[in-house]
Amino acid sequence: MAATSRRPGGELRKGWTTGACAAAAARAAFEALHTGRFADPVTIRLPRGERPSFALAARNLGPGRATAGIVKDAGDDPDVTHGALILAMVESAPAGSGVAFRAGEGVGTVTRPGLALAVGEPAINPGPRAMIAQAIADAAESLGVAGDAVVTIAVPGGVQLAEKTMNARLGILGGLSILGTTGVVVPYSCASWIHSIHRGIDVARAAGRDHLAGATGSTSEDAVRALYGLDEVALIDMGDFVGAMLKYLRRHPVPRLTVAGGFGKLAKLAQGHLDLHSARSRVDLPALATLARELGADAAVGRAASAAELLAASGDAGAALVGRVATHARAVALATLSGGIAVDVAIFDRVGALIGHAGP
Repeated sequence: MAATSRRPGGELRKGWTTGACAAAAARAAFEALHTGRFADPVTIRLPRGERPSFALAARNLGPGRATAGIVKDAGDDPDVTHGALILAMVESAPAGSGVAFRAGEGVGTVTRPGLALAVGEPAINPGPRAMIAQAIADAAESLGVAGDAVVTIAVPGGVQLAEKTMNARLGILGGLSILGTTGVVVPYSCASWIHSIHRGIDVARAAGRDHLAGATGSTSEDAVRALYGLDEVALIDMGDFVGAMLKYLRRHPVPRLTVAGGFGKLAKLAQGHLDLHSARSRVDLPALATLARELGADAAVGRAASAAELLAASGDAGAALVGRVATHARAVALATLSGGIAVDVAIFDRVGALIGHAGP
């Protein structure tokens, strides 16, 4: 999940996922286990054919085991794991046993059903597992040895870093998830946040929740939770990514959804925007002012510099304006979902008071 919203100018540099770093560390450790030498840098093959090389930041060779470490470089993406040390300890395994995975320090364990991994498994996602297994298979082939190994992935400080992610809500306890489908981090794609939205929906469905609520921030989340008496599993921290939530629910539906947020964010949704971040969408203030005047607001609303200022200037027409925005936002959500889900939209003010609602 992104640690900051500040985006540097110019061409942005791509980086490597925790899964790619773990795969490279595992290959270096596997080779050292069989040869007594660590390749530095170590090169791996990613799912799309890239062959990046990684410098080792740690190495240790002992009886029946070898450990290698790589410092994650997320490029220009504000990833919380940028700069973290990703360690892979590889141990010998019985012939024909394949590759087994363990969670070391700072790597979480799955405790709730609904994820791609079974309860009790280390939170090393299927994509990284495949990359690690491929890296070991490639090393085994080049050395002429069997590719059987027990691989333990660790991230020192991962418990503290996980507090900045949604892992605890997903039921991943004790540390981070090892992520990455392609091995490449695309700056500001917010892939980890969107991944967490999808997994949150999976966990809620597996837990039998029939009413989910996606909120733009903590104030609206607390408010919608209190409004409907929802538990944590039913809450989806969608942030600005309402489109990512709606499109995933279209393929993995639940009976009921509440979309919750502040007036400005949901005014964007009402105007058809599915990414609510300020860098990617803006409220059409002239259109919003026209709507406010149609509902009885003074012409002064046309001078407002923000949605909040426009709402404040709408006077007695403000309640009707919020209601109309909620209705339009609901219509956009319903159209994106393409039916099958009952939807309501709840708009809250800055202190969590409900100021507008549309839907059942």
